[in-house]
Amino acid sequence: MMNGTRMARFGNRLLALLLAGALLTGCGGERDPDEPTDTRTSGTIHISADESFRPVIDSEIRVFEALHPGTHIIPHYKPEAECFRDFGVDSIRCVIATRAYSPQEKAFINDSLKTEVSYNVAAYDAIAVIVHPSSKDTLFTLPEIRDLLTGKSQRGLRPVMDGLKATSTVRFLMDSVLRGAPLGANVTAADNSAGVIDYVSRNPDAVGFLGVSWVGNPQDSTQLSYLSRIKVALLQDAKDTARFVWPAQYNIWYKRYPLRRDLVVVLKERHNGLGHGFANYLTTTSGQMVFNRAFLMPAMMNFQVRSAEVKE
Repeated sequence: MMNGTRMARFGNRLLALLLAGALLTGCGGERDPDEPTDTRTSGTIHISADESFRPVIDSEIRVFEALHPGTHIIPHYKPEAECFRDFGVDSIRCVIATRAYSPQEKAFINDSLKTEVSYNVAAYDAIAVIVHPSSKDTLFTLPEIRDLLTGKSQRGLRPVMDGLKATSTVRFLMDSVLRGAPLGANVTAADNSAGVIDYVSRNPDAVGFLGVSWVGNPQDSTQLSYLSRIKVALLQDAKDTARFVWPAQYNIWYKRYPLRRDLVVVLKERHNGLGHGFANYLTTTSGQMVFNRAFLMPAMMNFQVRSAEVKE
């Protein structure tokens, strides 16, 4: 048996060992402040999204957060060029735009932020052409759109877009319609897509250009209010010049509607976190159905055309 002195020494050593273990455990349990706290289905992240996609991306976020309580996707809606400036901001995990990154942008992310980047085309979008409800100009060919945007049109119409530069709508029209020709002095700039709708609704001579997700869904109460103030024009069919078509899903899918573009999800995230979770969700059945209900054309779903017999 231990005498009193030996028991005291043993107790002191045991206490010292316990204290040392507690200190070691405490040190090992401290989290690195730079270590991400989010997972694919939890946490908070910031994304940067093209303003012309705001209605559909708002819907996607609402459904994702409902499926995964406790997640928070905070979108920052901006012109496309500003979204890609955010591409170099470490806190922005995901960019939603109409194009992927350039080789230079990818190299910058790899070198500066030490992370890989990837992208998916999640849906196909269209630029809708809208006019005042009283307008008799509801049919346009691409040459007529080109003349309108360069100021050569004799129709006396005034084009209005969601900005004169830096937006995806302006970039698409300059690349795909003007093909290097400058915008005319007659082009008016609104602050954003909602501003385009407001301007056209108040000016009978205006012709507006904006993403179809703002005016493509007549089942949405907000868009229904927009559609009561403007009309959506038809463009000449890219495959049958005798026809004019709406920016409807069928015409987007089969490339009949000429102002068709991609919705691209660009991901840059060092770990398997909420950015991966949200980007992946957009390609799942649930995410694709949201695009479908917004009258964009889902890129990851099979699309079948069935003949329908019309009975009189």
